[in-house]
Amino acid sequence: MENHNISDIIESYLKQILAESQQVEIRRAEIADQFNVVPSQINYVIKTRFTIQDGYVVRSKRGGGGYIRIEKVKLLDNLDFIDSLVSAVGDQISRHDSLAVVRNLFEAGTINRREANIILAAINKDAINTGSREMDERVRAAVLNSILDHLRYES
Repeated sequence: MENHNISDIIESYLKQILAESQQVEIRRAEIADQFNVVPSQINYVIKTRFTIQDGYVVRSKRGGGGYIRIEKVKLLDNLDFIDSLVSAVGDQISRHDSLAVVRNLFEAGTINRREANIILAAINKDAINTGSREMDERVRAAVLNSILDHLRYES
């Protein structure tokens, strides 16, 4: 064990559990005690070794009954396509350009017709109406980027 970094050991331990099931739910303080490290070390391992790019979704709940849940997910094959759409969306996007993004997702087979219609309803000018065109475009971009982020993996 002395040849291994403690972060590697904690990562290996968690991945061993994940090999047996699709998700693990841990309490940060308990794992820190188990490996005789500070809780922030557990945060570091989770933030750097269990990312969406690596095929993991991490959710946490704070407080007395808090936990950290790490779930192994299947990444989609077309991540480069989704990444290019995220770049195209940026921090704000016009209604016209957002329709093109949804059309591209549909035509690529990433989403079906029903999902496309739901997304279109969520980014519709009637749904996003702040009174400021610039703010509408920012909200629309945030919605689309959130959707694209979720399309990166399948549960």
